Amino acid sequence: MPGTWSVAADFSKSVSLLQGLKDVAGEGTKIIYSRGSNLDADSAFEERAGMFGKSLNRDHRPAEAIRDEAVAAAQQADVIIAALGESAEMTGESSSRSNIEIPQTQQDLLKALLRTGKPVVLVLFTGRPLAIKWENDQVPAILNVWFGGTEAGHAIGDVLFGAVNPSGKLSTTWPQNVGQVPIYYNHMNTGRPLESAWFQKFRSNYLDVSNDPVYPFGYGLSYTHFSYGDLSLSSTSLKGSQTLTATIAVTNDGAIAGKETVQLYIRDLVGSITRPVEELKGFKKISLNAGESQKVSFTITPEDLKFYNNDLKYDWESGDFEIMAGPNSRDVKSVKINWTK
Repeated sequence: MPGTWSVAADFSKSVSLLQGLKDVAGEGTKIIYSRGSNLDADSAFEERAGMFGKSLNRDHRPAEAIRDEAVAAAQQADVIIAALGESAEMTGESSSRSNIEIPQTQQDLLKALLRTGKPVVLVLFTGRPLAIKWENDQVPAILNVWFGGTEAGHAIGDVLFGAVNPSGKLSTTWPQNVGQVPIYYNHMNTGRPLESAWFQKFRSNYLDVSNDPVYPFGYGLSYTHFSYGDLSLSSTSLKGSQTLTATIAVTNDGAIAGKETVQLYIRDLVGSITRPVEELKGFKKISLNAGESQKVSFTITPEDLKFYNNDLKYDWESGDFEIMAGPNSRDVKSVKINWTK
């Protein structure tokens, strides 16, 4: 539960997910537990991924027997919570992986649980973005919990049982597969950018998958739903040290109260050196009751346009810019402006 940077942690004080679920659910809910699988089918791999005395207590029965036991337990349940992913030492310093999918034996367990026809919630422990395209397409709900620390068991339980409405946003981009890595939202444009939906010959794209990530930077869901209005600007033509106000209306059109992080991005369309396709320049987290709307405004100054040029001078250049706002780096509303010195 504490994760990789916890060599001196007192593991006896960590609340496990199982204990957290029992504590949060209370006596009125029956929690049925089964191991389901080892971390990985390869015992040598599991040993390398369990250093510093963090024993994973490997089950030496055949994988099928461990999995069948879990399926039998799942058949007794109304909802299946599948806690899968990485152990603490599978990530962090000196813990590189060439395959960033969930280990195969855990994938086999997840597929078997899905075949029961019961609702499945995947609770994903990880210290890095994983390639979980199949899981995203097949699993009804995924809660990414990273390595949350000693009280993570209770915190996860609060989210799963609805005492807390999740509102986190991803600080990384999640690829479809390892072949897309490196993948990040603020990349530079290419000489032959993709002009429409994948696929185009002699353009910057793949033969086998689209350029899209599974989850873009800044992505995150909630038990409610937020809709965004059009982005409005105080001006589309500015000069010198003038300031720009960007405003967008956000509405909670779901059934319960929730929190949303509104994100502001800017693109410098033409520069003396290549500029990113977008850059995060601000964000605001707001709370909205069901049915409530709020206008969120950002003040933009020339400081937000600056970058280090070829002379290593931190400055901005006149030209056209694109102002964007939305719930993540992909789903944005945008308006173009011109700003001259």
